[in-house]
Amino acid sequence: MEDCYKILGIQPNATVAEIRRAYRKKAKLLHPDSTGTQDTTEEFRRLVKAYEILSDVRKRALFDESSFYRYRSREYRPSKSFDYREWLLARNDEESRSKLIFFDLLHQREDDAVEEFKRMCMNNANFRLAKWFTREDFMDYGFILAEELVLREEYYDAFILLEQIIQMEYSYPYFRLFFPEVIDLTKSILKYKLDGKIADELALDVWERALELGFGNKDDSFFLQKMAIVYRRIGDERTARICEEEAMRIC
Repeated sequence: MEDCYKILGIQPNATVAEIRRAYRKKAKLLHPDSTGTQDTTEEFRRLVKAYEILSDVRKRALFDESSFYRYRSREYRPSKSFDYREWLLARNDEESRSKLIFFDLLHQREDDAVEEFKRMCMNNANFRLAKWFTREDFMDYGFILAEELVLREEYYDAFILLEQIIQMEYSYPYFRLFFPEVIDLTKSILKYKLDGKIADELALDVWERALELGFGNKDDSFFLQKMAIVYRRIGDERTARICEEEAMRIC
C-alpha cells in the first residue's frame, strides 16, 4: 500500500482544505491535458487514487488505521510550540483577523472561520480578504471558504468571494482544470439559492454583478428574467419590463 499523504505531499494531520489544495496543485502539473503528453499518466492516476482515499472520511479512517500507516506515522512527531492561533486572537488589526479566518479554516474550525469572516464583513463594508494573502492562497482558501458559506446558506457572502476568484482567474489562469468547479458553484448560487433566500435588494445586486462575469447570453438572459420578477415584486414595473426586453433580445 502506498503512502497517500506522501503522494499528495502533506502531513498525516492535514485538514480537508489542505488535502484539496494539495491535490489541485499537483493535478494541474500532472494532468495529461496540462503536460501535453502521456508521460505523467501513471503518476496522475496514483495522485487521484490517493486523493479519493484521503478526501473520503471513511476511506481515510481505514487507511489511518492500517498497519502500514501506523508504522509510517511514527516518522511524524508533531511538536508543541508557539500557539499561533492565540497570538492572532489577541490582535484586532485587519491583517491578523484575516489570517485567523484562513487559519481556522485549515484547522477544522470552519464555524469559527465563517463567523469571523461575517463579523469582519459586517464591521467594514470595504473589507477584502484578498488583500492579506498571495493571489494563489486567496483563490484556494477563498474557494473553500465560499463552499463553507454555501453550506451555511450564506449565499450573498459566498458569491462575493467567488466573484473575486472568477475575476482573478480571468486576469491570469490559476485554477485551470478546476475552474469549472468554481463556475458551477457560482451558477448554482445565482440560479437556485437567491430568490426567497436573501433580501430582494441583495439578490438584485448579485444578479446585476453576475452580468459582468461573462457567463454568456443564455445565463445572462436567465439572470435578467429573475431580476424582472423581483423588480415587479417590489413595485418597479418599468425596470422589470426593461429587464424582460433585454432578456428577450440576448436570448
